[in-house]
Amino acid sequence: MSPNPSPNSSNSLDAFAAEKLAGLEAAALRRRLAVTARGPGATAERGGRGLISFSCNDYLGLAHDPRVIAAATEALARYGAGAGASRLVTGNAPPLAALEERLARHKGKDAALVFGSGYLANLGIAPALVGAGDLILIDELGHSCLFAGAKMSGAQVVRFAHNDLAQLRAGLAAHRGGTRRALILTERVFSMDGDRAPLPEILALAAEYDAWTLVDDAHGLGVVEPGLRAPLEMGTLSKTLGSYGGYLCASQAVIDLLTSRARSLVYTTGLPPASAAAALEALAIVEAEPERAARPLALARRFTARLGLPEAESPIVPVLVGAAEAALALSAALEARGFLVVAIRPPTVAPGTARLRVAFSAAHDEAQVDALAEALAELAPQTVRAA
Repeated sequence: MSPNPSPNSSNSLDAFAAEKLAGLEAAALRRRLAVTARGPGATAERGGRGLISFSCNDYLGLAHDPRVIAAATEALARYGAGAGASRLVTGNAPPLAALEERLARHKGKDAALVFGSGYLANLGIAPALVGAGDLILIDELGHSCLFAGAKMSGAQVVRFAHNDLAQLRAGLAAHRGGTRRALILTERVFSMDGDRAPLPEILALAAEYDAWTLVDDAHGLGVVEPGLRAPLEMGTLSKTLGSYGGYLCASQAVIDLLTSRARSLVYTTGLPPASAAAALEALAIVEAEPERAARPLALARRFTARLGLPEAESPIVPVLVGAAEAALALSAALEARGFLVVAIRPPTVAPGTARLRVAFSAAHDEAQVDALAEALAELAPQTVRAA
């Protein structure tokens, strides 16, 4: 038998892809990659045009900070471009060990474990802790990777309505008694709505029902006061810290267990040392410059006040539009005025809730924020109201 696929099988594959793409196109849900060069000061270049980006999660502008770049450059020259293999095979690069120690201290935990990305972290954590015969309760607006990790675990998965403590309690009351272990998954700051989880109440319910809580802090680290800490504090290095990677901070016993059992750590190449060194320097800056950390939320609140929107709870402000086509049109109109504000469409958000997701950074200035607010007030007066 020939190892090459027959022409018919290739034709059917292409036909399948073309049909699916046509459906996505008709629903205004097809995605395309756009070559975009990010620069300092919240600038970007796309299609030969300079833009002010409000679509980046580099909340403190640290990806272009000279100190962060210098730390990455030094590590690159000393340790090379890549990790070479799994950390358990090739060894633990010194910047990774130093970063884990600093992350654990920042989160008030015994230890930390760095993964290749936040997505990989959440793919590995839940399956290492729970399985068949166990229970996972997850906020319905949790990130895709939380759901993916929950599904991979084999545990019973129960969704509860967004930030709905009554539904969470009902889920625990209905299912906890018949399961060995229970895990609650939520986010400190929700990535598409910018609101916060009621963590004190969630942690109280978890204690009442002997459940463990994992908080995904991808969009809160360094820019939102954490308040109470969960037993499992997960996050990323790619947003506030301007680098790349993911992590979990927890007790030493939990970290030791995941070092042996988290498949997305054991069976993948380690994070490049330069990425770890960059994140380590960025975390030092976050701790040393609290005024920088406070700026994105202050700018977000300036924006919501000018447009009569609910007061921002984080650097993320959703401008709800509704239909995917309308969100794309508004995004294009803003780009024509020099602003990069990407439309968010299903399945990332629920049908009928397409939006612009406006992300604020310490790299923005007040004039840029005011100009965006003015443009939105002119282009979408039915969506926002100028204060």
